[in-house]
Amino acid sequence: MKHTFIHAAVVCTLALIACNNEPVESPWKLVWEDDFNAGVLDTTVWSRTTRGGSDWQNTQSDDPRCMTFRDGCVVFRGIVNDNPDDPAPYLTGGIWTQNKKCFGPGRIEVRARLHACRGAWPAIWAFKYNPEDIYSEIDLMERLNGDSIAYQTLHSHYTLNVNLEAKHGGTGPIDPDDFNVYGVDVDNDSIVLHINGTPTFTYYRDPALADQGQYPYTCGHFLLMDMQLGGAWVGEVNPDDLPVEMEVDWVRFYER
Repeated sequence: MKHTFIHAAVVCTLALIACNNEPVESPWKLVWEDDFNAGVLDTTVWSRTTRGGSDWQNTQSDDPRCMTFRDGCVVFRGIVNDNPDDPAPYLTGGIWTQNKKCFGPGRIEVRARLHACRGAWPAIWAFKYNPEDIYSEIDLMERLNGDSIAYQTLHSHYTLNVNLEAKHGGTGPIDPDDFNVYGVDVDNDSIVLHINGTPTFTYYRDPALADQGQYPYTCGHFLLMDMQLGGAWVGEVNPDDLPVEMEVDWVRFYER
């Protein structure tokens, strides 16, 4: 019994010490966010994504059914295309900050819930802001079909053309039925990709490879968030599963 009292006293003392400790200050300061609570798109920051030829872009549409607001979220949809004058089999929605808002070094976090179907390929990613900069792409999230993991990947001239074997991404578990937070920390010498605060991959700058485009990621990027359907990576779409949605609760940008 005596030992029990001594143990309890030690526990209480340690608890008091922990309670009296000063909180650890975060190295990050929130400098911008969009929580979409207004229920309308802030067109000073965002535009609807446009149609293009690549797999991610070949079904993008400004059809009002492909984007809406619900419960404080912006919602992107993939639907069957019922327009006989449009050759795309499906229509998908998305937004980007191209030519409007630039994200430099810092932390980007996005809280989103991804609905599943065969051929669903939602994505959150950042692309070089200045067209004259060397190629730079940061994929905060790509999810295929109904996977319980998400992909986080870096692309550059170096990874695509110089050293195709260089490791440049990772995967992390997600709750497939709920919201998850997808993030990236961009610093002058390293990038950390993370999901729900847990790192999935860290990439370091190598000064010796500067002339090969190994670390272009400190250039400004614009942000994209889009529902995508089909393509060489994700595979065929099952139209019976549609519509499918991607809900985004908020986007936050921090600086050190």
